[in-house]
Amino acid sequence: MAQRWRQELPPVAGSFVMATGIVSVGLYRTGFEIVSWLIFALATAVWLLLAIDFGTRLLWHRSQWEGEADTSPALTGVAATTVLGTRLSLSGWQIAACTLLALAAAVWPGLLLAVLRHRNQRMPGAAFLVCVSTQGLAVLSGTLALAGIGDWLAWVASALFCVGMLLYIAAFTHFDIRQVWIGAGDQWVATGALASSTSAAAELVGAHQWTGTPHRLLEVVALLVLGLNLFGYVILLLAEVIRPRPEYDIRRWATVFPLGMTAVATLATGAATDLPALRTLGELLLVVAVGAWVLTFTILLASLRSIATSSPAVNAQYVAPRSI
Repeated sequence: MAQRWRQELPPVAGSFVMATGIVSVGLYRTGFEIVSWLIFALATAVWLLLAIDFGTRLLWHRSQWEGEADTSPALTGVAATTVLGTRLSLSGWQIAACTLLALAAAVWPGLLLAVLRHRNQRMPGAAFLVCVSTQGLAVLSGTLALAGIGDWLAWVASALFCVGMLLYIAAFTHFDIRQVWIGAGDQWVATGALASSTSAAAELVGAHQWTGTPHRLLEVVALLVLGLNLFGYVILLLAEVIRPRPEYDIRRWATVFPLGMTAVATLATGAATDLPALRTLGELLLVVAVGAWVLTFTILLASLRSIATSSPAVNAQYVAPRSI
C-alpha cells in the first residue's frame, strides 16, 4: 500500500499544496496571520515531500518520470511552488520567494511543452493547469516587483499574463464541457485559472510602470477577468447544487484551490482598484473556501484511516486518479 501511495503522490501533493497555500494567502490578507502560518507550514511539509519525490523519480526512476511529465498534473508542482513563494513574499521573505520563483521557472518550460504536445481532444479540468502554472509565475513575479526586488519583474509578469491568457483559450478549446455536470472536482480548475489570471492582472495594476491610460486599461482588464471568474464560479456552483456529487474523491482539492483563488483574486482586485465592495465579497468567498478546505481535509484524514485499516479492494476507491 505504501508503494501505491508513493506512486500517486505527485498529483495529490500538488493539488493539496495549491489549495492549502492559497487559503493561507487569503487568511494572511484578511488578518488571520497565525492560522495562515499554521496551514502554510502544513503545505510546505507536503511540498517538500513532492520535491523529494520529483527528484527521486527524475534521478532513479527516469522512465516513470517521463511517463508522468507530459500529463497536466505535472504542472501542479509548478503552481504549488509559486503559491508558496507568493505567501513568503507577502511576509517579507523575499530571498526565499525568489528562490522558489527561480525553481518554478526552471521546470515550467519543459513541463509545459511536454503537456501541450500530448493534449487530447476532450480533457477534464486539469487541462487548465497550463494557464494556472503560467499565471502563478506571473503573480509571484508581480508580487516580488511590488516588494521592490526589481522593476523588470513587472515586465516579466505582464508577458506571462498574456501567455497565460492565450493558454487559457487554448485549454478551453480542449475542455470537455460535460465535466461541468459529471466532473469529480477538477472541473473547477476552469474558473481557478481565471482567478489566477485575475490575481496576476491585479498585481500589474499595482505596478508603477504603468500610469494614465495603460493603468486604467489594466484596471478594466482585471475587472473583466474577475467578472468572467465569478461567472464561472456561479455556473459551477449551480451545477454542484443541481447535480450533487457527495462521494469523496481526491480531486476535490482541485475544487478547494479555485474557491480560495477566487477569494484571493477578489481581495487583490479590490485593493488594486480601490473598490471596498470587492474586499467584502472577497472575505465572504474566503469563508466558503476555508469551510471547503476544512471539510475536504477532514474527509481526507478519514479516508487515510480507512486505507490503513481496510482491504486492498476497499482502498482502491481512495487512490488519487491520474487526472489531477
